[in-house]
Amino acid sequence: MSLADSASDTLAEPAPAQPPAPTPPGRTDPAGAPRIVPRRRTGQWTAAAAVLVLLALAALSVIRNDAFQWDVVADYFLTTAVLRGLGLTLWMTALVMALGFALGTVLATMRLSANPVLRGVSWGYVWLFRSMPILVQLLFWFNIGALYPTVLGIKTVNLLSPVAIAVIGLTLHEAAYAAEVVRAGILSVDKGQLEAAQSLGLGAWQRLRRIVLPQAMRAIVPPAGNMLIGALKGTSIVSVIAVQDLLYSVQLVYHRTYQVIPLLLVATLWYIAVTSVLGIGQHYLERHYARGTADAR
Repeated sequence: MSLADSASDTLAEPAPAQPPAPTPPGRTDPAGAPRIVPRRRTGQWTAAAAVLVLLALAALSVIRNDAFQWDVVADYFLTTAVLRGLGLTLWMTALVMALGFALGTVLATMRLSANPVLRGVSWGYVWLFRSMPILVQLLFWFNIGALYPTVLGIKTVNLLSPVAIAVIGLTLHEAAYAAEVVRAGILSVDKGQLEAAQSLGLGAWQRLRRIVLPQAMRAIVPPAGNMLIGALKGTSIVSVIAVQDLLYSVQLVYHRTYQVIPLLLVATLWYIAVTSVLGIGQHYLERHYARGTADAR
């Protein structure tokens, strides 16, 4: 046998088979492959159980505590005075948010303008009204007659009703925040979109209405929803100028009956109910504007 034949026979010999790696006992499936055992999270489940027990105890203490006077809460929950106050609260919230975002949109476009005067006026407005507490603003408007007794020959004393003062004060306050929300939404739109729209010959208003705002709504809706809920709860502050909103209505009742806790619970439950409905609406609105993206869920 030649050396070449001997080398070919050597190369043709199969390599000895390696024995299979031993698998740990208790960690194999029927096919013999390793099985992944999930990690036991005993601490997490123990903490979750403890939290549930504490929540159950807290709920029982609220339900079974006679000091809450749940029967009184049920008696006043749907009374005419409370529902009238709730209606005024909802009306003021809707009007303030509509006017606030209308003015805020104007301020946002002014802030993004190339005109330095418009930019400066918008910045100054936002700076001023975000710096002043809303209660101080309402008190200023309520006492406008002391600051300016006459305007254009018209006496300002008792010129504005408490409801009008509340709407004006809350609108100016919300507009400052709405301006920043709208500006952030507009800035979130890619500049290439604007350049493409401009190359198609679309005017500034058409670009804003058809290109910018539909895309900016994804960034605008979440903070706008939070502002809406905040405005709903913030209307309770108008009770200091005797506007008969939901809180002031229940205050009138418990000043007469001295049932403070149950009447406050009536207002609290109504606020919780309305904010819950608004939260659900915000969820579906966010999902609507997130269509076609990874956030659409």
